[in-house]
Amino acid sequence: MTPRAPEANTTRRRVLVHGHVQGVGFRASCLRRAADTGLGGWVRNTERGEVEAAFEGPAHDVDALVQWCRSGPSWARVESIDVIDEPPRGETTFTVR
Repeated sequence: MTPRAPEANTTRRRVLVHGHVQGVGFRASCLRRAADTGLGGWVRNTERGEVEAAFEGPAHDVDALVQWCRSGPSWARVESIDVIDEPPRGETTFTVR
């Protein structure tokens, strides 16, 4: 599927979540939250033990999901997150990579 052109109020942020964040349902919880708000993007585990994600959509929804990443699901122990603004790519679906 070809991504559509982003709307004017679309924001995209990439996050890298550090701590005990793999094997605790972080990706599945993130997928549910993104799908519930209609955000596009993706989430994946990294080889170094972090969770990396990109969120795209209305700024208030993206900001809310970035804020959620600061604590994650109940079994996670987030130590810190890096947040990087990126240009929107027109992604409208959210996937686990």
